Amino acid sequence: MELYQLEYFLEAARQRNFTRAAAQLHLAQAALSEQIRKLESELGTRLFNRGRRETVLTAAGEVLRQHAETLLERADAARRAVQDLVGLKAGRLTIGAIPSVSSCLLPSAIAVFRGRHPLVELGLFEGTSEAVSQWVESGRVELGIVQLPASGGSFDQSLLFAEPFVALVAKSHFAAKQSSISLAKLALETFVFYKGRARETALAACRSAGFEPRIACESSELETVRSLVAAGLGVAILPRLAVRQAATTAVAVTLRGDPVVRQVALLSRSGQTLSPSAAAFRGILAKQR
Repeated sequence: MELYQLEYFLEAARQRNFTRAAAQLHLAQAALSEQIRKLESELGTRLFNRGRRETVLTAAGEVLRQHAETLLERADAARRAVQDLVGLKAGRLTIGAIPSVSSCLLPSAIAVFRGRHPLVELGLFEGTSEAVSQWVESGRVELGIVQLPASGGSFDQSLLFAEPFVALVAKSHFAAKQSSISLAKLALETFVFYKGRARETALAACRSAGFEPRIACESSELETVRSLVAAGLGVAILPRLAVRQAATTAVAVTLRGDPVVRQVALLSRSGQTLSPSAAAFRGILAKQR
């Protein structure tokens, strides 16, 4: 049973005459009659009582009419829903991101997306690189933004940007007046560590510089780390993106020597065709840096 056959059937039921129905459908009457015969053969019963002047539905035909109207309405609604989705007039896009990206980079990208596609609903989830990778793999989010390397499953990934780490110090700190400083010069300082993949990178950098950092505090909240540094609790080694909104009482200082760098990438499930909204958002992100 095909949808077009149901359309033919309903038109014949409305017109009560195969000749008039064929004319409305721009079909030869023989073609219309053949499709009705196929329907009747498939259902195992007659659908019309054919008369010289008028053709009317049988009891079985009346039952089919009720269901056929519902089916065609649903098919039309499905067609419109898909067209709206493709045309970015509906749908939902879910994104997962590490905090430094969600707070410093995504707001401008989201503003551009919402301006262009205001009818698409957006959902944003914030977590560590490991958590975001898991969300992408499980399908909780369609797009994920993480610090590489991505952990867990198989992903399609595209590099968004690479950036250096810097030292964030209180404005009163001796390094605040310097344009750059080697990490080794901070060996005697206490440190405020930002949990997640950035912590691993910062810790490895300190060890490569020849010392084990004394940790005063660790936090998964970026704003907490920045505030504690500004209050003089310690020094933080953070990605440059994470210090864009640092308190006015804290200063970002470039690190000399071997660069401490991270790569940030956009993830999606391997082999998955992106939704139109996800593809549009990816295009916006690509132009943000």
